[in-house]
Amino acid sequence: MFEEENAQWGLVHALVLDGKGGARSIARTELDDLQLQAHESLWLHWDRSHPQTQTWLRKTSGLSEFSCDLLLEENTRPRLLQLSDSELLLFLRGVNLNPGAEPEDMVSVRIFGSAQRVISLRLRPLRATEELLVQLADGKGPKTASELILYMAQYLTNKVQDLVSCLSEVVDEEEEKLDADERYTPEHGEVLQIRRRAAALKRFLAPQRDIFGQLTRIKLPWFVEDDGDYWNELNNSLTRYLEELELTRERVGLVLEAEDRRLSVRMNRTMYRFGIITGIFLPMSFLTGLLGINVGGIPFSQSPYGFLVACLLMVSVALGQWWLFRRLRWV
Repeated sequence: MFEEENAQWGLVHALVLDGKGGARSIARTELDDLQLQAHESLWLHWDRSHPQTQTWLRKTSGLSEFSCDLLLEENTRPRLLQLSDSELLLFLRGVNLNPGAEPEDMVSVRIFGSAQRVISLRLRPLRATEELLVQLADGKGPKTASELILYMAQYLTNKVQDLVSCLSEVVDEEEEKLDADERYTPEHGEVLQIRRRAAALKRFLAPQRDIFGQLTRIKLPWFVEDDGDYWNELNNSLTRYLEELELTRERVGLVLEAEDRRLSVRMNRTMYRFGIITGIFLPMSFLTGLLGINVGGIPFSQSPYGFLVACLLMVSVALGQWWLFRRLRWV
């Protein structure tokens, strides 16, 4: 019931974390009078496109105009910005797993974080938040605001791993087919699409990796003591994925180069054969053309064996050429 009521306000989820790994849902109308206990944290997840979201953010949230402007920007890239009073703004990107969407058309989540409050905004549904809700329902979710942000970043990063592995497997299949069948021709459009997808992912994951590195060094008072270690692991994971994406792009280039090399060898072999055939028949064409001239004094023109002699002469020339080409190792 609360979710249906909240949806009218643009509020996707409103949860109070109990500090033990669980959470309780609250209605939009409860926000104004909500009093959090010392161990509790509030998570508000909004639909950025909803007009009520923008109204609440600017008039009721208590955030500065500068923070609201950044959270509601049309286009953003991964970034981290520390604010006064030990607050922060964090913009992250995740793989787009919505039906009919291209995974590399990454979805954005914008996060405001403070000691007991996390405000997140999305434009399109996020699988990461859905999985986070399941963990909270089972009592195994984050306990604090800092852990909530960390969990969200972890789920976003895990989705990247699946897509990177998928791209790598496609390239593996293309390489195996090229090795198994010399006549196999990869579909250039599909292979180039893999390269474009890898480049699109790298565009957003590279700055996001740097952000995780910054969060490893940041020591805000409301961060859990071992948060830095987990941020460092996320940084290492994204570094590994970026290296895998770069390797995938290089392997795609090698697949295309191998195909171009095969086509070039095949064309050279064909032209070589045509050259050999032309070299063999050119002298015989000359002889037939010469003997076909209507002039007097052609050798053996009066002999009944003249035609046979001419044929034997051309066969001798062809055999001589064949022997010469073999000696020169042209054939």
